[in-house]
Amino acid sequence: MMMNIKATYRTLLVALAAAGCLLGAGCRQKQVEPDMADSVKLEYYDLGLERTPNDHRLLAARARVLFDLQRIKEAAYDINRAVELDPENLEYLMLKSDIAFANGSIEDSYRTLEAAERLDPQNIDVQLKLGEITFYSRDYDRSLKYLTNVTEREPNNRTALFMKGYIYKEKGDTAQAVTLLRRVTDKFPDYAPAFEELGILYSIRQNPLAAEYLGTAIQLDPNNTNALYALAMYHQDLGNYDAAESLYRQLLDINANSADAWHNLGWIELTHYSDYQRAIEYFDRALAIDPTHAEARVNRQVALEAQK
Repeated sequence: MMMNIKATYRTLLVALAAAGCLLGAGCRQKQVEPDMADSVKLEYYDLGLERTPNDHRLLAARARVLFDLQRIKEAAYDINRAVELDPENLEYLMLKSDIAFANGSIEDSYRTLEAAERLDPQNIDVQLKLGEITFYSRDYDRSLKYLTNVTEREPNNRTALFMKGYIYKEKGDTAQAVTLLRRVTDKFPDYAPAFEELGILYSIRQNPLAAEYLGTAIQLDPNNTNALYALAMYHQDLGNYDAAESLYRQLLDINANSADAWHNLGWIELTHYSDYQRAIEYFDRALAIDPTHAEARVNRQVALEAQK
């Protein structure tokens, strides 16, 4: 999930600190601190839960560490027990939702967030998470409802604005999408995804602003292969083949397994330079990566016929 949930963990640590040292007399001078190594935290929580196996605070805290370590199934077990012991704890429900989502249990994640919403209908974080999970599930109408609840109270919430803009793009309302995405770039000039999406929208119209927005996205994140590909396609469609070829090669330096980039290089060799042998080599590279790449297979045959 997009939202940072470290605050939840800090709250749990404060509660644990107030309860005193987990190991009793053997560690009078020590308690769990946020900057401790995860392995050390786990030792404290394991020992504490050996003494008090139904301490929901310890279970939730250990779940948080296990989640950070990507030990998702163990984290799910702990947080489910914590929620059973304290079912109206909003922080536990939020963490359970994140863990369920990471575990691929989208429906469980959504149901957990609905329970959190019933506890606190006005909670911005809950509304945002509901907007996110329905966004990822492509339930765009429901997602817009939750995200609008967020932006009505936080007009400049970057995550909500960006997702709303993306949804309007997917629904075909490009004017509204551009308005929202430009608002994000104005307010958050270092947020590359918004520049990327604006660049893609403008490239569809072959608007020169596409190069500006996609170029900014690449400056902000030089390894952004999506922006590199979109900018290369923009130049290719305009017939700027040297620029397109340079960008495809830049992309392949980052990800040599981009079948589309190899295919497009082959297409440029085939249609612009008439270098049929090199075109065939590039189409072969694309097909080695993706044997189902229909365009590469068809254009390879065209190049073979032209060569003969």
